[in-house]
Amino acid sequence: MVMIYAGGHISGGHYNPAVTLAVLVRGRINTGDAVAYMIAQVAGAIAAAFIVKYLIGEDKMPHEAITNPDAIKALIAEFLGTFALAYVVLNVATAKSNAGNSYFGLAIGFTVTAMAYTLGSFSGGAFNPSVRVGVSIMKLVVWSDIWIYLVGCFGGAILAAIVFNFNNQDDK
Repeated sequence: MVMIYAGGHISGGHYNPAVTLAVLVRGRINTGDAVAYMIAQVAGAIAAAFIVKYLIGEDKMPHEAITNPDAIKALIAEFLGTFALAYVVLNVATAKSNAGNSYFGLAIGFTVTAMAYTLGSFSGGAFNPSVRVGVSIMKLVVWSDIWIYLVGCFGGAILAAIVFNFNNQDDK
């Protein structure tokens, strides 16, 4: 939530490639900017992973990565959590009727919190492909599960944008 407030006036608070995809599908960002944002988001996750590994120390990092025991449940959890997050972002931060809304960070932050508590036990509660890249680099999870977070997060984001556009046909 605080990072949304901190960066919202600079980049729209884009820290999640799935949310950026939803904003692109919604029509509020151009493809070039969306790609640049996504590259920066993944680069930030990679940098953060290496900083954490350095601070903690390679020898103190877990020696065995976690796998998702039920990929289908994890996929559904990431899809639903990202759908909720992207749908909230589109409604509170991009809808014309909410122009000037200064509480968007609270809505977005509480959505992430609610989804993490509700769905996190099934998937780890990333709802952000960059987060999954970061924890994979830190060897906390296995790379072979990354597809769950790409398909689930991007799929949920696309559906959120489609639903937003359907429900807000006058908001182009």
